[in-house]
Amino acid sequence: MTVKAFLKEQIIALGKRYDVTLVVNTKQTDFAGKNDLPVRVIPLAIERSINPVADIRALYRLCRLFRQGRFDLVHSVTPKAGLLAMLAGKMAGVRFRVHTFTGQVWATRHGLSRLLLKAMDRLLAWSATHLLADSASQRQFLIDQKVTAAKKLVVLADGSISGVDAGRFRPDSGVRSEVRKQLEIADDAVLLLFLGRLNRDKGVLDLATAFANVAPRSAHLHLLLVGPDEGGLKEKIKHIDTAFTDRLHFIDYTDSPESFFAAADIFCLPSYREGFGSVIIEAAACGVPAIGSKIYGISDAICDGETGLLFEAGNVSELSRAIERMALHPEQRRAMGEAALKRARNLFPTKRLVQAWLDYYDGLQ
Repeated sequence: MTVKAFLKEQIIALGKRYDVTLVVNTKQTDFAGKNDLPVRVIPLAIERSINPVADIRALYRLCRLFRQGRFDLVHSVTPKAGLLAMLAGKMAGVRFRVHTFTGQVWATRHGLSRLLLKAMDRLLAWSATHLLADSASQRQFLIDQKVTAAKKLVVLADGSISGVDAGRFRPDSGVRSEVRKQLEIADDAVLLLFLGRLNRDKGVLDLATAFANVAPRSAHLHLLLVGPDEGGLKEKIKHIDTAFTDRLHFIDYTDSPESFFAAADIFCLPSYREGFGSVIIEAAACGVPAIGSKIYGISDAICDGETGLLFEAGNVSELSRAIERMALHPEQRRAMGEAALKRARNLFPTKRLVQAWLDYYDGLQ
């Protein structure tokens, strides 16, 4: 999922310049061919949750692979893969070991869990030779938390891991009408969209409560949640919004998120932790303004009052006011959407981020 959603263009570009091997957790026998990737693919199981036996097995396999392949550089993305790859790379003597931070699981944890997960990130950072963060505010957070030194951690371009493909993510009135017809949502309704994993850290229960607060005062407001129900929250959301189920919509999975962005009027990411919030600039590229929590990462993706609105994470009253402001003031909403579109196209085109990756690799020494 990470490769297909965020890394495909970078891998294609790197494959034209370097001899690239992609190690990925997949059961697809022709992953490279099905995704048009000009690289060799090696399937290797790495579990997201902590599993000492499976993790040690994966570490051993990675270490053996790196020694046999005699790689010049190893680049990892996602926390568990990063920890194992950076450790294995150090043990195997790989010269350049690069990891990209895309958010910290421990940012919302407390007690022993936070200490353990934070220690794992520190170990990852110690094992790496070079580190990237996908937003300036995340970089500062990691420095302030003493995960790593400032000189070791870099943000490419203006942030985000992959930028946004303006050819794919763009305003499209035809798609807007088609999606709304399928969902039985009127063209003149105000559609509030969340797209991502449904779990507590993403703040979807806060969003459901805020929708319930605003819906009585905005009869044309609909809420659409697109993404897998990782936290088993769908029934809780339905219970919270039980009086407005005719205006509540779910899509479990999509491989065309651009269609739902094109159909939306407002995008909302009320997350408690986020590395950058790529979905915000994808919405922006479709001319859709965003409401997001005022946390590191999201504060880089939204210019408060210009391309969207920020609110204090967990403050449902403030979130409700932001949704109501957007829903009831179409001219202001459209102005923010136009500003968001311009910013996404100027600062975050995929080509710019891909070139930044290539330039970064070329500059390693």
